[in-house]
Amino acid sequence: MEDGLKPTGDTKLDQAIRQWLQYDRNPKTISLVQDLVKDGSMEALKKCFSSRMEFGTAGLRAAMGPGISCMNDLTIIQTTQGFCCYLEQSFDNLKERGVVIGYDARAHPTSGGSSKRFASLAAAVFISRGVPVHLFSEITPTPFVPFTVSHLGLCAGIMVTASHNPKQDNGYKVYWENGAQIVSPHDSGISKAIEENLEPWPASWNTEEALKAALLKDPFQDINTQYFQAIQKHCHHREINKKSEVKIVHTSVHGVGHTFVQSAFKAFDLHPPYPVEEQKDPDPEFPTVKYPNPEEGKGVLTLSFALAEREGASVVLANDPDADRLAIAEKQESGQWRVFSGNELGALLGWWMFRCWSEQNSGAAAVKNLYMLASTVSSKILRAVALKEGFHFEETLTGFKWMGNRAKDLLDQGKSVLFAFEEAIGYMCCNSVLDKDGVSAAAIAGELISYLATKNKSLSQQLTTIFEEYGYHISKNSYFICHDQEVIRSLFERLRNFGGKKDSYPSECGRFSISAVRDLTTGYDSNQPGKKAVRNLNTTLEQNLFNYHVMMLFSDVTHLKKELDDLVDAIVEDFFEPVKNKLQPKPE
Repeated sequence: MEDGLKPTGDTKLDQAIRQWLQYDRNPKTISLVQDLVKDGSMEALKKCFSSRMEFGTAGLRAAMGPGISCMNDLTIIQTTQGFCCYLEQSFDNLKERGVVIGYDARAHPTSGGSSKRFASLAAAVFISRGVPVHLFSEITPTPFVPFTVSHLGLCAGIMVTASHNPKQDNGYKVYWENGAQIVSPHDSGISKAIEENLEPWPASWNTEEALKAALLKDPFQDINTQYFQAIQKHCHHREINKKSEVKIVHTSVHGVGHTFVQSAFKAFDLHPPYPVEEQKDPDPEFPTVKYPNPEEGKGVLTLSFALAEREGASVVLANDPDADRLAIAEKQESGQWRVFSGNELGALLGWWMFRCWSEQNSGAAAVKNLYMLASTVSSKILRAVALKEGFHFEETLTGFKWMGNRAKDLLDQGKSVLFAFEEAIGYMCCNSVLDKDGVSAAAIAGELISYLATKNKSLSQQLTTIFEEYGYHISKNSYFICHDQEVIRSLFERLRNFGGKKDSYPSECGRFSISAVRDLTTGYDSNQPGKKAVRNLNTTLEQNLFNYHVMMLFSDVTHLKKELDDLVDAIVEDFFEPVKNKLQPKPE
């Protein structure tokens, strides 16, 4: 191999390494690869070079480091060249309309990678082809990118972020001209174009020239103004906000959210939330948390609770590092903190959005034109509200890419899309952003909290009121960690061939009978004609808790929770078999 490096003995691996060293210009990743070869680190080399990152509808997400399986300068250039070619094939006016690129604060000094560096390289690729690029000059929340695509009428958007992933990771998230994340077949088309454009183009590395090019524009000031103007259409109680004495703590968990949530509160005339000083500034090391994900609950919010206790605040708001998600916790009368689930917040925000809408709209025609959306693995509380109040509720496949695209379809038909959510603490409260948005959600939550305070009501009390009116909807979500692809494959194959019978799904789970199964990975649905799945739904149980508990009285909630616990235990032991499969439980 080049540079006098000895072959590894694996021909395919040697070819991948040779091509890498031929194409790469980052001295840090070149050195890392050379050292691995010299040391004979076969396992590490195979991990870096055995397979290229797969470009899917969520774009890319992987650890930063050398090789085709990692996020680095070269793989960013290759990905962007493919994406650029795909856009050239898709749009005749790409060179008139252009693209937007945003980035968070992630960095990996060992490999020389960072979100800002990756964004600059992506910009250089597009500019080398004569495509105008709106490159943010500063870190931004992810929602700013889809907002910019829609606001400026661009062909596409790229956000360089790994959201709430561990610190070593980064990602490359793509939006289409409609302002929503891409869906099939764009992913496969982009993936094919990447494979056809692996050799860097002559100017792809030239970030210095690109950053001085006339084709480069900085949208930061304009978008920063326009976004906060746009979300104000959902500010309905400005006078209450101005007078509110509610104290709220906010943490951005070392991400980008601090400045933007402060601005959102200002746009709503809310008193600024108390920032958690140790976490308010962007820090790619995430030094105060094990996982920078507020969905993990109390472990991430320890510093927030401490600040709330000192300031006498009753509510904590937390964004994930790219500020597209929002978690909320509230101090209870017992003195303990309650971290609301994504489904509970979906109920609260959905109720609030409809209440505010109802104050300004009347008549059956208006409500019949109104829609709310939720992913299929999320609570069905909005369906219950819709049935009673008369608006439309739709489920989509799991992920905001589906809700964003469906929302755009409905808006294009002249419908009104008021709210969408998924249980993973993602909320679309403002259809100027066709994706989850933790910044606008934070301000709207702030107004909700201030309004409830005028009624001497807490979020927990309001949630109970919602359940009493529309039916109790409870859920229990968790996960296991498994990095062994063979274990994952065999686990699902066992479910598809249960009891050793080919193409036979389980009919029981513990003491619960299973009446129907939907498996999107194979397109199977036992309830549909031809057994073909139309939506991504999980196993449906005969004792269907979501329908069953809607009809239960308040006094039966304890029993309902016990049933849910028993069901979850049965699913874990019967289907996941965590001991046998050596699955790692969710970190506490």
